[in-house]
Amino acid sequence: MLPVNRGRAPHRAGMDFTDVKRKPSVLSKVVLALVLTVFCVYILKQSPGIAGTNMFSVHEPGVTHVLVTGGAGFIGSHAALRLLKDNYRVTIVDNLSRGNMAAVKILQGLFPEPGRLQFIYGDLGDAKVVNKIFSENAFDAVIHFAAVAYVGESTLEPLRYYHNITANTLTIMEAMAAHRVKTLIYSSTCATYGEPEKMPITEVTPQVPINPYGKAKKMAEDIILDFSKNSDMAVMILRYFNVIGSDPEGRLGEAPRPELREHGRISGACFDAARGIIPGLKVRGTDYPTQDGTCIRDYIDVTDLVDAHVKALGKAEPGKVGIYNVGTGRGLFALAPSPIFRRSVKEFVEACKKATGVEIKVEYLPRRPGDYAEVYSDPSKINRELNWTAKNTDLQESLSIAWRWQKSHRNGYGSS
Repeated sequence: MLPVNRGRAPHRAGMDFTDVKRKPSVLSKVVLALVLTVFCVYILKQSPGIAGTNMFSVHEPGVTHVLVTGGAGFIGSHAALRLLKDNYRVTIVDNLSRGNMAAVKILQGLFPEPGRLQFIYGDLGDAKVVNKIFSENAFDAVIHFAAVAYVGESTLEPLRYYHNITANTLTIMEAMAAHRVKTLIYSSTCATYGEPEKMPITEVTPQVPINPYGKAKKMAEDIILDFSKNSDMAVMILRYFNVIGSDPEGRLGEAPRPELREHGRISGACFDAARGIIPGLKVRGTDYPTQDGTCIRDYIDVTDLVDAHVKALGKAEPGKVGIYNVGTGRGLFALAPSPIFRRSVKEFVEACKKATGVEIKVEYLPRRPGDYAEVYSDPSKINRELNWTAKNTDLQESLSIAWRWQKSHRNGYGSS
């Protein structure tokens, strides 16, 4: 027999109880739902397989995420291409003051899969911006290319060079230290050696730079080396020589700002002369103690240079510093296809004429103050320790490849 309810009916009693507690119960359910929603969104964003653009914010086993500063520039874009081909995850940071967004778009078209490549517009001179980039991305390594890089321009705007190269490197180092990014590959230059008394240049050749560009790079090196003394950071510093060439498949090339042509590389000047942009070449100095009286320089193909960076990245070890010259040297190795890699300026011009098929007008002028007769590297250390040797040592072939890109991109990346 059922018990008699002498008060309110059971149903009504339940209704009365619910009425009293309704507001707290509904509120708690809403809060719980919101918490679960936020948590689910967070998990979805952190999942490398679901939200492609957020795969850059987490460390993924088996994937090395590399920050490439200056990755929209000539060397940086070629390096990003190689890293992507080798299945690295790449973030390019560039303020586009010297780089080309069109180069980044080409890379994005080649590697559209989620989690492969992202571009961040940012100025490394802004510490808050740099810290934000590092806080929002899970970098495993940094390859620091970003820098203004013309010797002549550095003598006209020295403060700009010290800020852009030295101060910005300090900002990068501070961000790496704060966010525990443990591997740095630093893009340096033979300009840190200045005017060496002996050739070839080795890694222990005294560094006595003679222009603001070389001085700013050496100061940046000093910052890196001083920090590394009490750190477990893996550091590789690559000092390279005269860069030429371009991507053999014609996807990327060199397209400096028109106003910077006068400060550019000799290869750019040769191509400008071949295209009629300038009336001809001006070669300064024909009485140096060399085989033909013109300066000797060490020319390295950009694909070889990029290969050196990738090998350095693969060999970087915690707590150790590697410093390497990246040049072609003097044919020191049995595997080298050519007995002499270094070339005189006159030989370079003749190779450029053959590569372009244009009889470029050349004006020979007196020496330029401060120029030295010979600058070339001894690359035996990088060959021995990183198993790297320049392979693209046919000067005319490198120039021919670069010329094909120039001809098909007469306005740089603005035309194709």
